[in-house]
Amino acid sequence: MASNDKTPAAPRYAAGAAYFDMGEHTLRVPMTLHAENRQRLLKRLVKHNPAPRSVVLLQGGEDTTRYSADADIIFRQETFFHWSFGVLEPGWFGALELETGKTVLFCPRLPAEYAVWMGAIITPDEFRRRYQVDDVHYVDEMPKVLRGMTEDSGSLLTLRGVNTDSGKTTLEATFDGISQFRVDNAILHDEIAECRVIKTKEELEVLKFAATVSAAAHKAVMRKIRPGMKEYQLEAIFAHHTYYHGGCRHQGYTNICGSGCNASVLHYGHAGAPNTRTITERDICLFDMGAEYYGYTSDITCSFPANGKFTEDQKIIYNAVLSASLAVMEAVRPGVSWVEMHRLAYRAMLTKLKEGGVVQGDLDEMMKANLGAVFQPHGLGHLLGLDVHDVGGYLESNPPRPQEPGFRSLRTARVLQENMVLTIEPGCYFIDHVLDEALANPVQARFLVPEAIARLRGFGGVRIEDDIVVTADGMEDLAQGTIPRTVEEIEKLMAEGRQKEVFVPQLQAQQKLGQ
Repeated sequence: MASNDKTPAAPRYAAGAAYFDMGEHTLRVPMTLHAENRQRLLKRLVKHNPAPRSVVLLQGGEDTTRYSADADIIFRQETFFHWSFGVLEPGWFGALELETGKTVLFCPRLPAEYAVWMGAIITPDEFRRRYQVDDVHYVDEMPKVLRGMTEDSGSLLTLRGVNTDSGKTTLEATFDGISQFRVDNAILHDEIAECRVIKTKEELEVLKFAATVSAAAHKAVMRKIRPGMKEYQLEAIFAHHTYYHGGCRHQGYTNICGSGCNASVLHYGHAGAPNTRTITERDICLFDMGAEYYGYTSDITCSFPANGKFTEDQKIIYNAVLSASLAVMEAVRPGVSWVEMHRLAYRAMLTKLKEGGVVQGDLDEMMKANLGAVFQPHGLGHLLGLDVHDVGGYLESNPPRPQEPGFRSLRTARVLQENMVLTIEPGCYFIDHVLDEALANPVQARFLVPEAIARLRGFGGVRIEDDIVVTADGMEDLAQGTIPRTVEEIEKLMAEGRQKEVFVPQLQAQQKLGQ
C-alpha cells in the first residue's frame, strides 16, 4: 500500500507504525523490517556466550565531498548499519543490547544554523518515533549512555571483517572514549553477514520492487533504442525511468551499456570507458543496469540487437546463453551447489554452441578441458541484497573458492538455502586475448571451429541476468517474468517501440541549440 504523505524520501510514522516510501506510486516499507533483522542477529549471537551486558555497536556512514571542494557526494547509508536500523541520515551510531534487545540510536547534535542551510532540526524524540526504537540520544552522549548499558562489565561488539568481493575491511565503530570500554570485534561480522544472506519476507518485497522497476526501465530502453544513439543516452533513459517511476534515486552499481565490441568488456561503463560509443545498425547490445530502492538493489542484464532484429549469428549466441539460464533456473533449489550450477551453465551453453557450429567434438571432453571458461570467464552469479555483490560469499564456515579458470571468479561456492537471493547471469563473449590463449592451447584449440571464431571476433557478447530467490522447491524470478527473454519476445517489444515516435537524437540536439 502507498502512503498518503506527499513528503518524499523520509520515513514517517502514523498510529505507532513508521514507514518509508517515495510516494503513492512506490512501495511502502515498514520499520518492522529492521526490528526483525535485529532479533535475528541477537539469536545468532547468543551461541557465542558473550559477556553479560554486552552491546552491539555499529557506526553509520558519513557525508563526504568531492576531494577538497565543498560539493557533496549524494549520501548513501553504510549497508550493515542500514540493515540493522534503517537510518537514512549520515553521522549516526546504533546500539543493541544483547540481553534485552533494547535499541538505542545516536544522532549528531546539529548547530542552530543548520536550520538555515539544510532544513528543520529534528529532535531525538521525533527520530525515536520515526525509526521505532527505544531511545535516541546525541553522539556526544555515547560514552555515558553506553556505560549505563554495559554496566562496565559488558563488551562492545564491533564490526570488523573483510568483504570477499572488494577486499576492503568493514567500517568498525569508533568514538571519543571507546578506549574506556572492553571491545570484541571477533564475532559480529560473520554472524551479521550470515543474517544478510537469508532474506526476510519484508526484504524480499523490497527486492521485488527494485527488480520490477528495473525490468520496466530495461523494456523502455529496448523500445527507444535506435542506431546512431550514444550508449550513455540509453543509460540516461534507464536512470530517468527508475527514478521518475520508481523513486529509485541510486543505481546499484556503475551501469554497463556495451554495444558492439564493448559488449565483451565485462565491467564496461567505468571512468576509462564511460558508455560513450555510438551504436551502429548491426550491433548486439549488452545492457547491465539495476536500480536500488531503500538501499536494496537489483541487477539485471538484457542483450538485444540495436536495430530490433537478430542476425543468425546473434541468434546462435543469444540462444546458447538463454539455454544456460533456463537450465540453471530449472535446477536451482535448496541443497544444490552453486559450483555445480556454474558447471551446468557451461554444459548447456556449449551444447548450443556446438549445434551452431562454433565449437566441435565431444561435450564431455570439452567440459574436462574447461572450454566454457573461454566463452564465459566470469562466475554464474552472486548474492544480492543491500549490496549488488552482497556479503556472505566466502565466510569462514563456507566452502572455499574454486581455483579453475571461470570457477575461481564465482563470488560464492555455497550450497543454496531457501530465501537466498542471487543473480543467474550466464554469458558468452568473444574476447581476443582469451580466444588467442585458447587457440594456443592444444587441449582447448581442438574444440574451436576456426572459421566461426574468426567470424565472431569483434562480435562482442551476450549476457542474460535475472534476480531470483531460492524457494522451498525451486526459485522465483524477482521481476515476476516481466522481462522479454526469447528472441521472439525481444523482437516483438522492439518492433512495438518502433511503431511509436521516431527518436533522432542529433535532430533534437540541434533544435535545442536553435540550429
